[in-house]
Amino acid sequence: GALRAQTYPHIEVILVDNGSTDGSQALVAEQFPEVHLLALEHNLGLTGGNNAGFAAAQGEILISLNNDTEADPRFVEALVTALLEHPEAGMAAAKMLLFDQRDTLHSAGDGYGVDGIPFNRGVWEKDEGQYDEPGWIFGGCGGAVAYRRAMLDDVAPRSTASWAVFDESFFMYCEDVDLNWRSQAAGWKCWYTPEAVVFHKLSATGGGPIASYYTGRNTLWVIAKNYPVRLLRKYWLQVAAAQWTITRDAIRAWRGEAARARLRGQLAGLLGWRSMHKKYQRDWKVPEDYIETLLRHTSKE
Repeated sequence: GALRAQTYPHIEVILVDNGSTDGSQALVAEQFPEVHLLALEHNLGLTGGNNAGFAAAQGEILISLNNDTEADPRFVEALVTALLEHPEAGMAAAKMLLFDQRDTLHSAGDGYGVDGIPFNRGVWEKDEGQYDEPGWIFGGCGGAVAYRRAMLDDVAPRSTASWAVFDESFFMYCEDVDLNWRSQAAGWKCWYTPEAVVFHKLSATGGGPIASYYTGRNTLWVIAKNYPVRLLRKYWLQVAAAQWTITRDAIRAWRGEAARARLRGQLAGLLGWRSMHKKYQRDWKVPEDYIETLLRHTSKE
């Protein structure tokens, strides 16, 4: 319904069904006949599902939008305008507010710390206009972000009918952070677009132990795959301290299923470190000093 109300007229809506069995395919076909329903036989995760949707899309600007969101009527128009006005931008990040608390921020785009921890800018803050200024940021949150096709072709060249925009080994969580890193390394920037508003119903299709496991694992995989080696040598103490804090807190909450899942995720991240580092981006098209300026150095920034 929210996508039907968009002010931008040229929209192709692709709904990727990740092997559901709850009758939602029939509901979509009946009530939303204009939607291109892409039904997958198996659950390929957020990464595989999005990749399938991107491969089927026809437009020059592709928007990733979670199924637990409601977009403001000007959402698409604002993102398209941002990319048209900023040709050096490969991404345009939206302003995400909580679905049930619409005066509270969930993300004003993505940031990244020198400690190797990604974060949502402004998360849990009351929206008082402090993130109403557009500008350059590290990257977009995959729940509501526009990608320029030229950028995706650059960082994820197509060789077959499929299109590996997101690294499917991640399955879900931090796959957008990985893409943000790859895009920045290739010289593409991200423009934060506060006029593009979306309301997010938190973890309506995820969360809990599943989220804890994949976040624990994939946070480490992002570091192994993307964190510039010179900067990692400079900030390894902060990276190690951040991981130890996560481990310590999880051990203290051992009785909780999510805490145990986070520890399993960290272990899986370490075990997969070498294979992930083999994918390390070595052909950087921007100076590492520029990358360093994008990273948050303290929790108070």
